[in-house]
Amino acid sequence: FFHFQLITALGTQEVESKYQCLLSHLSHPPGFTTVRVNTHLASVKHVKKLLFEEIQKQFKGLCVPVLEHPKLQDILLIPVIGPRRDLKKHASEVIVGAQCGYAVLRGAHVYVPGIVSTSRFMKAGDLVSVYSDIEGKCKRGAKEFEGVKVFLGNGISELSRSEIFSSGGPLNGMGIRMIEPVYLSPSFDNVLPSHLFLQNLPSVVVSHILNPQPGERILDMCAAPGGKTTHLATLMHDQGEVIAMDKIANKVKKIKQNAELLQLNCIKAFCYDGTKALSVEKREDEQEGPPFLPESFDRILLDAPCSGMGQRPNMAYSSTLKEVTSYQPLQRKLFTVATKLLKPGGVLVYSTCTITLSENEEQVAWALKTFPCLQLQPQEPHIGGEGMRGAGLSLDQLKLLQRFDPSAVTLQGMDINSLQDSREDDLISLANKDCIGFFIAKFIKLNSK
Repeated sequence: FFHFQLITALGTQEVESKYQCLLSHLSHPPGFTTVRVNTHLASVKHVKKLLFEEIQKQFKGLCVPVLEHPKLQDILLIPVIGPRRDLKKHASEVIVGAQCGYAVLRGAHVYVPGIVSTSRFMKAGDLVSVYSDIEGKCKRGAKEFEGVKVFLGNGISELSRSEIFSSGGPLNGMGIRMIEPVYLSPSFDNVLPSHLFLQNLPSVVVSHILNPQPGERILDMCAAPGGKTTHLATLMHDQGEVIAMDKIANKVKKIKQNAELLQLNCIKAFCYDGTKALSVEKREDEQEGPPFLPESFDRILLDAPCSGMGQRPNMAYSSTLKEVTSYQPLQRKLFTVATKLLKPGGVLVYSTCTITLSENEEQVAWALKTFPCLQLQPQEPHIGGEGMRGAGLSLDQLKLLQRFDPSAVTLQGMDINSLQDSREDDLISLANKDCIGFFIAKFIKLNSK
């Protein structure tokens, strides 16, 4: 399906090689760790200094730079060193679930809930090799595992096997402290929590493109866990109103926690299904939550639920065709509600973290045809590539779109020597490309037809 759409534009062989290249890129973490500075509480310069000291401490004096981005003034970039090919593997093995594995590849330690199995005689203090069970086939508590597993690095066990798997054992806390990860990136556990927010580079770009102004009323339709919500509030200097919605209660709690942690007061989070957020008649109760009357927001961000085919690292892309195709109708429902909730003259930004044509360019073509009041707008900053052909948009329209394509960069790995020899400009340009797959479209609403 994904192949078919691309084939029409590119031809079979080119698509096959592009697809394989993409899958290989998706299985590696991005080349940089991106953190957004909470400029509401601290300056980028100040946080950069603190972060540099913290990384030196974590990396035992290894000199890894912390870079500022010329076009995204509120982020810091830390190059990821790896993959390291010289690590010795230990006899004692720990198998973790895929999600835990992705976190480890991006700098985390292993926490107990992520551990699926360990070698029979593992004790606290043992040197262990950690592997990710990418297909989810390992049985919990197994003593050995012969399935497909990916090496993540070495660590020291904080607990014994029996402590991890006994019925009254610890259910959380650190299980394995990583000492030699395959990819060396800093751990952000309790590092400057109110000053920093870990966020992928394109996700930071989105809020800048929406460009909310102090005093405006903004809607973030599918907001959890609140990275973009808190960024929007920060860009507005915490003045105005950011309404954040998500239909899963636990996720809404996470938005509220993040808002509190970053000390932002203009965010109001509601557990609500975005497809039902439009109300036709005015309600008697003057409640501030959803559903909302038409034309009640200055700007709307629709960071839509999607197939997630741009997330990295992702080693086992497991969605079925049925799942991938299920997102298009949902995205259209949300888009329709967003268009009606937007004031004339207002801005709507649509984004996804996937690379399929059907959830991106096809949705833009559909929206322009369905809502004559919408017009595509140029994006500032424009850091990604232009849109992909194949959905019937003109070349001028494709230039207005922004697509981050992980397969557009040559995977080269980064060791400490090549890092020291690199120019800062080259590193920034690599960070702009070697990130997650992502798509952004910006519209303005002309009149209220």
